[in-house]
Amino acid sequence: MSNSGPLDLALGIGGKIKKEDVQSAVQQYENYHASHGGEEEFRKANCSDMVNKYYDLATSFYEFGWGESFHFATRWKGESLRESIKRDEHFLALQLGLKPGMKVLDVGCGIGGPLREIARFSDTSITGLNNNEYQISRGTELNRLAGLTKSCEFVKADFMKMPFSEDTFDAVYAIDATCHAPDVVGCYKEIYRVLKPGQYFAAYEWCMTNHYNPNNEIHKKAKAEIELGNGLPDVRTTRQCLDALKLAGFEVIWEKDLAADSPVPWYLPLDTSRFSITSFRSTAVGRFITRTMVKTLEFVGIAPAGSTRVSSFLEKAADGLLAGGRMEIFTPLYFFLVRKSLSDH
Repeated sequence: MSNSGPLDLALGIGGKIKKEDVQSAVQQYENYHASHGGEEEFRKANCSDMVNKYYDLATSFYEFGWGESFHFATRWKGESLRESIKRDEHFLALQLGLKPGMKVLDVGCGIGGPLREIARFSDTSITGLNNNEYQISRGTELNRLAGLTKSCEFVKADFMKMPFSEDTFDAVYAIDATCHAPDVVGCYKEIYRVLKPGQYFAAYEWCMTNHYNPNNEIHKKAKAEIELGNGLPDVRTTRQCLDALKLAGFEVIWEKDLAADSPVPWYLPLDTSRFSITSFRSTAVGRFITRTMVKTLEFVGIAPAGSTRVSSFLEKAADGLLAGGRMEIFTPLYFFLVRKSLSDH
């Protein structure tokens, strides 16, 4: 169902950006980041444009290498990457107590991989909120192919200003998405507003852990690579996320960095020192082949100018994530389950 061939990858690079404008879009995106002349506050002020450019440029690479669900997962020994991703999506649905007939919101839904899996698993109706036109058009096509057009839909909007009335949804979740928010308290407040009283919000967040030292240059380098390669204005700490949830009004049911107990490290698919058939495209050989392929397709004019630069900063992102995971200073699996007060109207 997903894009899987080199031609699909090449033709998808740039998303809704005109092919002749891709190279300048790459330059603009890179300029948002500190190593390219930008500052954190500048990224936050221009977050919507930065994140949109990022996903226009990166989505076809994600789908080519990762499938329809763009997230990491806890993993058991003997479990494939895809199996672990599906299990973590099911885990989230179970934590929310999803039941047939419930109206659910997926905040920052990507091309809808988790949305489709959770909808099938829980028999619920899910609305995917996304501010990127290309990802919505791609997700709509995948919904059609999956036969889920009646139960799953997409709404194009900024999650800082959701176009929904108060108390609309029976449950809300986010997977590796609200890390893009320029103001996490404001983002959580919007989620609180559209959630019905007494109902639950659950998420996997990207965070720096308690092991992160902002004065350590190696730590700072890994963090900067994660931000540049993943369209992030900043990577918050787990404590900052927890405090933000409370400031937004949520009651915290439980929270934990699930990466700490994962039998297989979450970053294993990014480890270029190992060989894997199921995660071949993220191995050293797989990355080399992809890099060479993209460079060739760009040279002959099939892929737009600037494609190799996109491939390069995504590889840098993988290096930063791998380093952050090995040093235990970063986690993509900070999980929380929180509830909106029943008395809130």
